[in-house]
Amino acid sequence: MCTGGCAKCLGTTLIPLAVLCTLANILLFFPGGKVVENNLHITDEVWYFGGILGSGVLMIFPALVFLGLKNNDCCGCCGNESCGKRFAMFSSIIFAAVGFLGAGYCFVLSAVAINKGPKCHTGTEWTYPFQDGNYLSNHTLWNLCQSPENIVPWNLTLFSLLLVMSGIQAVLCSIQVVNGLFGTICGDCKCCGCCG
Repeated sequence: MCTGGCAKCLGTTLIPLAVLCTLANILLFFPGGKVVENNLHITDEVWYFGGILGSGVLMIFPALVFLGLKNNDCCGCCGNESCGKRFAMFSSIIFAAVGFLGAGYCFVLSAVAINKGPKCHTGTEWTYPFQDGNYLSNHTLWNLCQSPENIVPWNLTLFSLLLVMSGIQAVLCSIQVVNGLFGTICGDCKCCGCCG
């Protein structure tokens, strides 16, 4: 089943991305690579678990479904094997939509966090010293954050990775929606696969 081969290819790509997103989100709990004394000093968007829930846990389900489509030996509807495989491909569209929503959640959270900047100690208080991404083009503003050390590049790097990886996941899930439609309509076609 060529559409199943394509789905397997997509699932194989989604799993490492989900693991990397989870790790990036976990690292954000250690601003500047250090353990914080007070959890209130961690940037708010980290606590929304965009990388752990959105691009991590919610992405594992579609990835596993996509991996299983290649070897789907469904007995079919009323003894028609092609019907069963078509239904399996149709159900993959639903899981692809779930994955897309999870990736979108992580993407939006990461974009907001990059625009807002990290929470840091400015010498007088713990606050968000940057506004509307003004620190992105003006690196001298980074000196406003006195602690944790290197918090601006730390947050910027990890949230940028989450942004890029969740964007890739959203694209891959969109590809599976199209692939699932082909699989639903064409069944066991040999002409419309991408990786198999």
